[in-house]
Amino acid sequence: MQDTLLLYFEDEQAPALRLADALSIKAACIESHRFPDDELRLRLPLQAKQQLPSQLLLYRSLDRPNEKLVELLLVAGEARRLGCQHLLLVAPYLAYMRQDIAFHPGEVVSQQIVGPFLAELFDAVITVDPHLHRISSLSQAIPKGAAISLSGAPLLAELIARHIRRPLLLGPDAEAAQWIEAAAAVHGFEHGVCSKQRSGDKAVSIQLPDLDFSGRAVVLLDDVASSGRTLARAAEQLLAAGAASVDVAVTHALFAGDALDVIHGAGVDRVWSTDCIAHPSNAIHMASVLAGAIKPLLR
Repeated sequence: MQDTLLLYFEDEQAPALRLADALSIKAACIESHRFPDDELRLRLPLQAKQQLPSQLLLYRSLDRPNEKLVELLLVAGEARRLGCQHLLLVAPYLAYMRQDIAFHPGEVVSQQIVGPFLAELFDAVITVDPHLHRISSLSQAIPKGAAISLSGAPLLAELIARHIRRPLLLGPDAEAAQWIEAAAAVHGFEHGVCSKQRSGDKAVSIQLPDLDFSGRAVVLLDDVASSGRTLARAAEQLLAAGAASVDVAVTHALFAGDALDVIHGAGVDRVWSTDCIAHPSNAIHMASVLAGAIKPLLR
């Protein structure tokens, strides 16, 4: 794989270099400059008369996605123009997947727009725990090329097992059931799933499953934490139901605004996440899992 290069942006240097090391390939940083009018000037890491490798990996996690999608468009277009023949996107967090139907007339179904957009730019897309509701496979959203969906749940389960004896894993809503089951299967943890009703971006109500929480060490496990309100409401009810402790483990640590303060304010002790999105709570590196899926795709 000598003719392979991993490209990254400066703000994601650490996880990108871990991935390059796991793949035993070189990595280089894309230069980025913002003009006063907010347009971007990007520069691929090339010297005069230097050839671009025929195979490139682009590492870009798509939290704060609006600008990053423009970055993908520009980098992919220039890489193809300079002769790249095999272009793979490693996007540990994949944005705009949750809106998969129109709830109101004229509402944009972002999954059906962003998925094909990425399929046209890249020969493969590799991600972790995409937020898919009504489809069973990432390839249904990204209809061309390889679409690889990995999970952070098994590694989070290993972390939980190292820190907590006999944990009870709990999903904050029905959508978390798949992650709860995958994580619980690693060590045979007892587990359950709450039911949730949402009446706004930050307004949720939670109903706990019919389990005995008295004296239990509960871990709320989910794919993504954004506003933090769902996790907070679940934690409050668990502690009221007699839980000895409540910790949180998530794949994607979005934690928008005051989310982390809200979660800790509800009584949550520890918060763990993977490095799919850079955050102080990162406790798991996904490089080895990503590398295992990427290696068979490399030419």
